[in-house]
Amino acid sequence: MRRIALFIMALSLSGAALAQHGAKQIQEDIARHRAMAEAHEAAARCLESGKKPAQCTKELQTACRGLAVGKYCGMKHVH
Repeated sequence: MRRIALFIMALSLSGAALAQHGAKQIQEDIARHRAMAEAHEAAARCLESGKKPAQCTKELQTACRGLAVGKYCGMKHVH
């Protein structure tokens, strides 16, 4: 029961945080997501070209500097 109450509280707090985003912040988020998607697409093309994964990761990190959290441009998958 306590877990359910904590979950509901966390859900309501996250909803309140989302409600605080105005139109300007939403547009900035959209632009940031598109820029991250472009960087990931470039990383995929880099790998397809036969370059080493380390080089493609380095290029991804450069392209995403200031866009996302972490060194994988906001996305890390299993390897």
